[in-house]
Amino acid sequence: MDKEIYNQLKSIVGDKYVLADEPMRNHTTFQVGGKADYYVMPHTMEEIKNLILFFKKSELPFCVIGNGSNLLVSDLGYHGAILHILENLNTIQVNGNLIQVQAGALLSAIAEAAYDAGLKNFEFASGIPGTIGGAAVMNAGAYGGEMKQVLKSVTVIDREGNVFELSKDELKLGYRTSIIATNDYVVLEVCIELEPGDPEEIKKLLDDYTERRAEKQPLEFPSAGSTFKRPEGYFAGKLIMDAGLRGFSIGGAQVSEKHCGFVINKGDATAADIIKLIHHVQEQVEKQFGVKLETEVKMLGEF
Repeated sequence: MDKEIYNQLKSIVGDKYVLADEPMRNHTTFQVGGKADYYVMPHTMEEIKNLILFFKKSELPFCVIGNGSNLLVSDLGYHGAILHILENLNTIQVNGNLIQVQAGALLSAIAEAAYDAGLKNFEFASGIPGTIGGAAVMNAGAYGGEMKQVLKSVTVIDREGNVFELSKDELKLGYRTSIIATNDYVVLEVCIELEPGDPEEIKKLLDDYTERRAEKQPLEFPSAGSTFKRPEGYFAGKLIMDAGLRGFSIGGAQVSEKHCGFVINKGDATAADIIKLIHHVQEQVEKQFGVKLETEVKMLGEF
């Protein structure tokens, strides 16, 4: 730890909101990962801007995380700063058919707010265990729905500290990607546009998706959700199952027996176990079917 950097970070966000040598296993849904040099928890967009300008000036690498739900951090940790946008930047405001939310708001909380306001079309996102910021970056989706169907605009900040708004058309939303991802922007706020709906019908959909997730996904184990992107013309889980890899393990990491598209932590996995298993699955699927599986999970640190 560099004492000067540590003190500068504290001067920006306050003493209680900077941690040094913070274990990342405490902040990811995989529950693995070594220590981050600095773990910073800003409260305002102004603090985020000041942090980004400081990172640029000091040439300190940084990574933004929300709920840590689509992230695999190396056992060696992360040499730089983790910018954590969740607890302190998660307000949700409903204005007619529009919902204005800060980047750290959980998708489940937004779905609940939409239901309370009698607004439909966000039900698909209710069980995705991430934040709206991360969902906008990767155009997250489930059960036939995607963020591109509901996003109206996104306010971002670039690595130079410039804040600007991107309209839906400017976001260049594709399968698990966007201009936010390709240009390495940081999401600050998101505006969602929904439609009035029947509260009973909305509730039925929410309950249906909850039941289907519980039935088909290994929610009882730590994971990062769907490990692989959907290959064009195929389903990753079926390819993995057909390759004979259901339940296959390396160390504490296992291909879920419940849903082969999930790699799970059985309780004592390391990031090394997980990445070895991912590579084994990719090799076997390509060898047997000629299909290259790309990871949906983001890797952070040295592997």
